Amino acid sequence: MKKIFLLFTCCIFISTQLQAQKLDTLSITLENVKYPYPIKYMPINTEGQDIKMAYMDVAPVKAANGKTAILFHGKNFGGYYWGNVIKALTAIGYRVIVPDQIGFGKSSKPFIHYSFHQMAAWNKQLLDTLGVQKAVVLGHSMGGMLATRFALMYPDKTEKLLLENPIGLEDYKTFVPYVTTEQQYKTELKTTAESVRKYYQSSYFTYWKPEYEYLVSVAGGVTLSADYPRWAKVAAMTFTMIYEQPVVYEFQNIKVPTVLFIGKEDKTIVGKGLLSADQQAIHGQYRFLGKQTAAKIPGAKIIEFDACGHIPHIEVPTEFLLALTGSL
Repeated sequence: MKKIFLLFTCCIFISTQLQAQKLDTLSITLENVKYPYPIKYMPINTEGQDIKMAYMDVAPVKAANGKTAILFHGKNFGGYYWGNVIKALTAIGYRVIVPDQIGFGKSSKPFIHYSFHQMAAWNKQLLDTLGVQKAVVLGHSMGGMLATRFALMYPDKTEKLLLENPIGLEDYKTFVPYVTTEQQYKTELKTTAESVRKYYQSSYFTYWKPEYEYLVSVAGGVTLSADYPRWAKVAAMTFTMIYEQPVVYEFQNIKVPTVLFIGKEDKTIVGKGLLSADQQAIHGQYRFLGKQTAAKIPGAKIIEFDACGHIPHIEVPTEFLLALTGSL
């Protein structure tokens, strides 16, 4: 029995090692990551730097309905994970625009002051450049904070605000201990594919499936790049942005039709590792935060998903896409 146990343990170790060996080294602008649709770039000059914003601009596959949707990704992701949502929206006549925010995905990784106000302005610039007068704005996770800021700044540009498990439903700086950007940078430098996988398994999904591994391959692959310190520095800077720039006090000021899509098992907290187990237990509870937030936004609707964590469009895609298209 002992030999069988040792053999089993050895097999797990070898499997893990082979998995690690298969991980491709990725550039920090994800040149070797295939996105679901062709990438274009919008040039930007900011703080004396010439940078570029990557985006997908996907035409409807059925008769165009004259409407546009723009999708804002979360902090640990880029436009690559929106494939099924793009397909569903273009199938019902929408033009779909999917930017990688500056500092993320295939976009530039400059050392600048990161702010949701500036990000919102760049996304408005993108829509203006593409001749889009008004758009449905869907934001996931950090993208939900950005989408909220966009709707507050540009209500006339926002046809509808759709929030998929947005972060920022609490003011993290009121209960998460402060760390400097430099301290967070040192933490980011310790990231590995295995630490990413453990975090995603414990925080993002209720049940881990092999098809989620591609998310780890991207977030883990960049850690092997010689340029990873730049990625880590930007990740720390955007962590500070989230911590210091809450939107939670402004939900009541939203003037556009809003729908929240909430995976009820989500327990995401920005800075969760800085909290005790007791503190973690009373924060990041989306089964309550979703309803509380919907109550703050005038006329908002909420659609909840059982047995679902932080990313409904990946964990319960059929239910999410039905709810999404039904809400349009």
